[in-house]
Amino acid sequence: MANKETKKGIANAEQEVGEIVSRSEQFIENNKKNITFGIIAIAIIIGSILGYHHLYSVPKNKNAAVAIFKGEQYFMKDSFNLALNGNGVDYDGFEYIIKQYGSTKPGNLAKAYAGVCYYKTGDMESAIKHLKSFKSNDDNISPAIIGLIGDCYVESGDVKGGISYFEKAAAKANNDFLSPVYLKKAGIAYESLQQYDNAVKAYTTIKEKYAASMEAMDIEKYIIRAQAKK
Repeated sequence: MANKETKKGIANAEQEVGEIVSRSEQFIENNKKNITFGIIAIAIIIGSILGYHHLYSVPKNKNAAVAIFKGEQYFMKDSFNLALNGNGVDYDGFEYIIKQYGSTKPGNLAKAYAGVCYYKTGDMESAIKHLKSFKSNDDNISPAIIGLIGDCYVESGDVKGGISYFEKAAAKANNDFLSPVYLKKAGIAYESLQQYDNAVKAYTTIKEKYAASMEAMDIEKYIIRAQAKK
């Protein structure tokens, strides 16, 4: 009896599978045109992505890397105006590279270079604009750029704006190398605004959280100074 029930169950299962296969075949037959168009569309999309990568993206990155090379040399020599605007012969400048190749990695890097150049030449507005447009997730580069934006704000007279960026840079870095640098900048800036409690807090964070840093070695005198001014 059990054997008959088993055979019956198998037969029913085979019938269900057969019906599913039949329905699937019927669906394919009825929608052959749509399915074909769908496959073609997917192939076109994949082809476009691969084509963009190999025929456009990769060559553009290479061209941008070649274009930025001489600018980096000028930058290292502190020839900031030449680095920004080109030499009129064989180098067009970071500004040109940003316009032509801004979406590439070298183009993005040119934004950071340009921001530093403008900072060094005293154009804080342009420096802030370019530094803010630079994108990076690097644990050292990103906090350094954020901190430099803070320097730009302080140089332009917006000390509160500078402090906010110093604190962002310290939090972003969260290490003994960069965080104490920006916390110390924030503390000094707070002192300039006569916000001594906030200054003490910034200095104390260096003492307690980044005790192994260079800044921590003499931070006690900054704490004492800020406390005395209160």
